[in-house]
Amino acid sequence: MSSSASSEKLKVGVIGTGVLGRYHTRLYKANPDVQLIGVFDVSEKAAKAVGDEFGVRVYHDMNELADQCDALTVAVPATYHHNSVMPLIAKGKHILVEKPIASTVSDAKEMVEAAEKKGIVFAVGHVERFNPAMDYLEQHKAKTLFIEAHRLSKYPPPRPGQLRRGTEVSVVLDLMIHDIDLVLTMVGEPVESFDAIGMPILSQTEDIANVRLKFVNGAVANITASRISAEPMRKFRVFQTDSYLSMDYAKNDGTIYHRGALGIGKKALNLCEKNALADEIADFVKAVNETRRTGTLVQPKVPGRQGLRALELAVEICQAIEAYNQKYELYRSAR
Repeated sequence: MSSSASSEKLKVGVIGTGVLGRYHTRLYKANPDVQLIGVFDVSEKAAKAVGDEFGVRVYHDMNELADQCDALTVAVPATYHHNSVMPLIAKGKHILVEKPIASTVSDAKEMVEAAEKKGIVFAVGHVERFNPAMDYLEQHKAKTLFIEAHRLSKYPPPRPGQLRRGTEVSVVLDLMIHDIDLVLTMVGEPVESFDAIGMPILSQTEDIANVRLKFVNGAVANITASRISAEPMRKFRVFQTDSYLSMDYAKNDGTIYHRGALGIGKKALNLCEKNALADEIADFVKAVNETRRTGTLVQPKVPGRQGLRALELAVEICQAIEAYNQKYELYRSAR
């Protein structure tokens, strides 16, 4: 690649203009290293609303938009990730796909393998990996003994002609997968065993679920996710050999208690000190630009293989929940 080509702004498009697609559009528009080419959505009304808000061209054909771009965000429902991403990989486009990477493991594997064969940057939007507390945790993850995570939200509002946002998949794939990815990253060891339970309440898939994971090194994680809670809650607690960390995302704060030579030290964390999604996008853009500049693939912070890793465990958890509920006749599965 010539130096003039490598110095040009990265040409980016956004496919899917729902809640997350709108955020991606806004942040790409504000990124000085990016030229935002346009947006696309199967709902022309939704695409027009975002296009008008940010002064961005609306494309009526996904492939036409892709042909004008070097890289794209895919922020459509998870059940459409495979069908949306595979044509982009075939075109050699760099991709940031929202989590979960796909709705099935077979689709995710095909996407990851195709991206690796094509030599493109393939990032998965596990945005929690970019929060400031994770910066600290990843530097001290070797001492992790126990993790407790709660991710509770209200039932998503209706959407004309579509399922409520996220309910096309289990809450395990919709919300819990964030914490599954964090826990796998923190512990860094294989899962030895787990117990899981969950229920569909208002959807045809699980709306509330809990899993207790045990790792081969003795570490344990207890994760709860719900999308039918009266009050939202996002808490993440980590117990280590010499410290305890508690994060409350609802209050945008956290605290680290650390044992030192003079006793227990306390440090406050400000979870608003950076925009995690903006950092995720900047990381993706940097990986793409370095790949284009050097001709050697530079991996983003959360590459496709790690998105696949989280999905594989999430699907195993869903299958275990299904088997448990059928065994005890707790409900008749809609799947």
